[in-house]
Amino acid sequence: MNLINFYPGPSKIYPQVSEYMQEAAKKGILGANHRSDTFIEISKQSIRALKDKLEIPEEYWVFYTSSATECWEIIAQSLIRERSLHVFNGAFGEKCWQYTQKLKANPEYIQKYSFGLNESIDLAQLKEVYQDDTEVICLTHNETSNATMISQKILAEIRAQFAEALIAVDATSSMGGAFLDFRQADIWYASVQKCLGLPAGMAVLVCSPRAIEQALKIGENKHYNSLTAMIAQMQKWQTTHTPNILNVYLLGRVMQQVAPIKQVAANLERQADFVYALLEGIAEIQPLVENKAVRSQTVLAWQGSQRIIQEMIDKFAKQNIILGKGYGSWKNTSFRLANFPAISAIDIVLLDDFITKIMK
Repeated sequence: MNLINFYPGPSKIYPQVSEYMQEAAKKGILGANHRSDTFIEISKQSIRALKDKLEIPEEYWVFYTSSATECWEIIAQSLIRERSLHVFNGAFGEKCWQYTQKLKANPEYIQKYSFGLNESIDLAQLKEVYQDDTEVICLTHNETSNATMISQKILAEIRAQFAEALIAVDATSSMGGAFLDFRQADIWYASVQKCLGLPAGMAVLVCSPRAIEQALKIGENKHYNSLTAMIAQMQKWQTTHTPNILNVYLLGRVMQQVAPIKQVAANLERQADFVYALLEGIAEIQPLVENKAVRSQTVLAWQGSQRIIQEMIDKFAKQNIILGKGYGSWKNTSFRLANFPAISAIDIVLLDDFITKIMK
């Protein structure tokens, strides 16, 4: 039996990727110089395909980085002089806040606003925490650790109420799987090993003209990944460093084959509803996120006793179905299931078959 990977990243890659990798090898792309015309053309095509399929505004810039974690560093170095506000309800949003504190001379200016697992962001409370000199508000659109998501409505309200600050959004486990209105924020970033269906080892950083203007105004240039240096190179469709050329190529090829993002997102929403309904019949577990209004459509999670959760993970593994363990506060009492675009309808049918015949 083939392995069915529902781990929420690195997760299942698109089946066409192996074909595209062979294609890259035959074309000599794996050994291409990153300053060559060959790479420039690959970079240009990949960014254009990404913008087209995800509806990224034409005036927004796209950069390649090594990971979403590196994007935390770039934002902290190049876009925050002193003050930022980090809004989170889970482990990855909190890690971004902690990491930014370490990088800044005055960590007390790196403020936080945290909210509960089943809560929406309270804009009145957020306004009380917000300082007028806040340069960047950092959000986690889809919190991979606990399967929650910030709605487009809330993002739009934050954009409207805090128009002076740049808004940075971690969309690591939703970009490519959920429709994102990119104009509601200035910085978006995501690793490619989740909804983008590629091998791990690269991320994309999307920046609005306002973010570019702010980076150039601050002028921070002490690091190889200073945004000012990245801007200078991307004007030539290049990078400051030798990039993951294979993944840059694969990104473009995959984006050419996938459906438009609104179609992909609608399919994943239906699939999430189906899987949640499917697992309702197992009495020993419940959805980790009870409030459907804040429940992610791309990372699904259930909770139960430590014994039950481990038994389920083990039973699935014996059938070559890989689930993700919980993370952070829910490490031992929850499991997570990726609902990413590369996961096929056949995978869901096999999941259904196993749950129906064995688990119930």
